[in-house]
Amino acid sequence: MLSLYNLSIRLYFFLIYIVSFFNQKARLWLNGRSVQQVTKSGPSIWFHFASLGEFEQGRPVLEQMRNLHPSKKIVVTFFSPSGYEIRKNTPLADHVYYLPLDTKYNARDFINAIQPELAIFTKYEYWYHYFNELNKQHIPLYIISGIFRPNQVFFKWYGSLYRKMLTFVTHFFVQDKQSVELLKGVGITNVTVSGDTRFDRVWANAQQPKNLPIIAGFTGESKLFVAGSTWPQDEELIAKLITQYPDWKFIIAQHEIGEEKINKLISLLPENSVIRFSNLTPIAIKAQTLIIDNIGMLSSLYQYGHIAYIGGGFGAGIHNTLEAAAFGLPVIFGPNYERFKEAKDLISLHAGFSIGNEEELKQAAGKLISDQLFYVDASTAIKKYVEEHVGATETIIEHITVATRVKNKDSRIKT
Repeated sequence: MLSLYNLSIRLYFFLIYIVSFFNQKARLWLNGRSVQQVTKSGPSIWFHFASLGEFEQGRPVLEQMRNLHPSKKIVVTFFSPSGYEIRKNTPLADHVYYLPLDTKYNARDFINAIQPELAIFTKYEYWYHYFNELNKQHIPLYIISGIFRPNQVFFKWYGSLYRKMLTFVTHFFVQDKQSVELLKGVGITNVTVSGDTRFDRVWANAQQPKNLPIIAGFTGESKLFVAGSTWPQDEELIAKLITQYPDWKFIIAQHEIGEEKINKLISLLPENSVIRFSNLTPIAIKAQTLIIDNIGMLSSLYQYGHIAYIGGGFGAGIHNTLEAAAFGLPVIFGPNYERFKEAKDLISLHAGFSIGNEEELKQAAGKLISDQLFYVDASTAIKKYVEEHVGATETIIEHITVATRVKNKDSRIKT
């Protein structure tokens, strides 16, 4: 089984190499790893994130660790360029790297270089050789905001290698009780239901959002529909909605903001009704639709909104609904949400709405726009939901702190 795993890793690398000739993201993935030099450091705390979303999810724990251990080196790694390229200069870390390909020798050399005293992985990312090397060197490994589903490879008859990876984890902090039961079913009991650290992150952001006067000026007295992390299929539906509500303002923040994608979106919208953020001035705020052509604003935009549409639901899965929810915005998203517990929770609260086509989007938006009582109930319920789920970071930090003290005490006794 390990031989097949090693082969799949090498095949993945080969595919990335081929795709890199015509795909910028693959090229960044490959070139970033080929040129980086890992600095040998003293004892560190290692955080790994798959991408930008997981970074934001695990950020509350990262911030707390930075505050609690100011003298320790913090090492952050990313698997995806979308995380590395945006957060490579984060002040929360002393070193930021692409995670080298998961081979036995890469894992050994990387871990020996950064000398982690503990490692924290957020939600996803299970790499056999890294986990095995941490285990061999008796370095504690924690999974935070983990979530497990019956269809994952860990619980399949052919998933023995992946089940073995689970045994290398010191402790799991998971989002729900189903994850506890699934892990228990394969013999893993070192598990705590802590909840999802994203709630801590989005709630903190909602309490002190970045003030954006020019956005307030664009919105004026109008109601605002914010579409975040959208993909082309989302945008085709939203464009048709815009013409129905001329009294509303719309902001669209695409998941990818290349010129070609922005121009494609503009072509879908009524002529002379749209403006890019880079061209927005107090004189030009009369446009109905604003396209965000930079990265990093979305979480602050929701404070001005009334309804949110979250993209990705017609592809691999929806993006972050909680950023909007923390501001009390009812959320609309596409049909692919089954992997996201919070989306299912919001639907059950009648504060989240899954749509599969233009007509369903019109119905969901129309209900929220025309029925004020329904809107207020949805807005109240969604904000309360976020507030009630805050606290995962405190649970995680407390457990790790106690475990670290016990480990250090045991070390002193042995010596």
